[in-house]
Amino acid sequence: MRIHVDRDTCEGLGMCESMAHEFFEVDDDDVMHVLDEQPGEEHRPQVAAAVSSCPVLALTLEG
Repeated sequence: MRIHVDRDTCEGLGMCESMAHEFFEVDDDDVMHVLDEQPGEEHRPQVAAAVSSCPVLALTLEG
């Protein structure tokens, strides 16, 4: 699985970080960073929940 971010849509709100801080981080400038773009399959439930929590739909999972 791979995490994709639409940088034009992302507003750095941090919902993803609050759901899965091991994979997402919002910096002091409200820019979201994916810490691990290809998490292991064992993390799918947590990552999928974080992706689904994005209020602006800037995150998607591939695979």
